[in-house]
Parts: sequence; structure tokens; C-alpha cells
Amino acid sequence: MVSRLFVMAAAASFFLAGCAAPPRGEDEALRQAVGNPARTPAFVARDAARKPYEVLRFFDIRPDATVVEISPGGGYWTEILAPYLRERGVYYAAQYPREGSTRPYHREYYDRFRAKLDADPATYGKVRVTAFSKGFYDIAPPGSADFVLTFRNLHNWMNDGYAEEALAAFYRALKPGGILGMEAHRGRNDKPQDPRAADGYVRQDYAIQLAERAGFVFLGSSEILANPRDTKDHPAGVWTLPPTFRLGDKDRERYAAIGEADGFLLKFRKP
Repeated sequence: MVSRLFVMAAAASFFLAGCAAPPRGEDEALRQAVGNPARTPAFVARDAARKPYEVLRFFDIRPDATVVEISPGGGYWTEILAPYLRERGVYYAAQYPREGSTRPYHREYYDRFRAKLDADPATYGKVRVTAFSKGFYDIAPPGSADFVLTFRNLHNWMNDGYAEEALAAFYRALKPGGILGMEAHRGRNDKPQDPRAADGYVRQDYAIQLAERAGFVFLGSSEILANPRDTKDHPAGVWTLPPTFRLGDKDRERYAAIGEADGFLLKFRKP
């Protein structure tokens, strides 16, 4: 006869497989980093949609951690993570490569990002810039990272055909027990997933399967970034919506009322 204790333990294990453990209490240092008045005003204006404090608390970030951010772009998350990790942690910014890439915009992104860091050494002087793109996977020393974080990038790797290689690189960089945190635009469940994600949307179950095939263990998801107004059938895909507004002024008020795309947050562990 199966013991009651065994049944309770099995039930608990099943629950935890689908729901990440709640993060620790308030993180005042993270609050201060998010509320830093030196942050770029245009970035701060997006906080209502991007919810930086809540997102990083879901991932259970720590100020003494080694964190790799994938494709930091213009530095929205850099402005939060760099000062938060400066004194006790390590922050790797895995930016587009400046050399060796055939895409001119890679160098442009890198140069703008490098200029941003160099202009404020008191804040960004300890940021470690590495290269990430197709064929560039040395994002941090193997087994060194506590966290690898990626925000709205998965569709790009799928479109360029290197999502599996990207996830393998994240797995190598993480320590055993390290966390992969993923944000992406959530696709519709009633449509098959386009393997190239041409509209910018990725089904949540598809993203979980990709990460699990790379060896990660799924810990849970969050609805922090859910937007039920997003019908996900827009003429220019996710870029129809703010902040891109790819259609310009056409139906701009309607798309502004929808807001930024419906998103998911996923948390995985390297065994």
C-alpha cells in the first residue's frame, strides 16, 4: 500500500514542476537599481509594460551572482543589472560581435553599446562585454554563470536557424544548478509554430520543449507580462505594436491601446 507521505511528496513534486518557487522577500538594492534617476527616460517609460523589478524577482536574481545577459541591445536591462551587480557580482553583456560578423548592424550595435559603457565608468566600468550571435557562443567561461537571462530574443535565433546552438551555449556557460531565465512574445496555441517565428511570436510550449531538449529542467512560468488584449494576428507581426509601430500612423491609436505584446516568462535550471 502506498503511504500517505509518499503521495503527498509526489503531489508536491508535480506542483513544483509547473510553478517556480516564490522568490525571497523584497530586494531593496534591486528596487534602487530600477528606480535610479540616471536611467534613460525612454527606458523608464517602458517599465509599466516590462515590469523590470517583478521580472528579475521571478528569476530570483541576487546581487552576488554571476549574470550573463544575452543581446543587451541599447541597454535597457544593463542600466539595472550593471549597478545592481557592480559591488558583489559579475555582469556579462553578450552583445553582437564587432569583428568577424558579416552584418554591418552588429558593429553599429556594439559601438553604441560600448560608447554607453565608456561614458559612465563609475556605473559600467566592471561590465564584461562578450560576443553572441550565430557562430559566436563564448558568452562566459564554461560553468561560471549563476544566471543566463534573455529578453525577447528567442524569435531572432529561430528566424536565423540557431536556437538550438544558442541554448547549448547557455547550458555550457551555466554552473550546475544555474538558472536560465527567458522572456519572449507568446504565440497562439491554436496555430502551429512557425519554426522561423517570422511574426515574432513563439508558442510557450514550443519554447519549453526547445530548452528541455538542450538539457534544461523546467521550473515554472509567470503571467507577469501577460496581455490578453493582444490578438497576435497583426499585419506586421509583433512589430505592429508598441514600441515599434512598424505601420507608422496607420491604426496607431488602436495598436497603442493594445499595448506591448503578450509575453511569457520561463525559468529553467541546469541539472
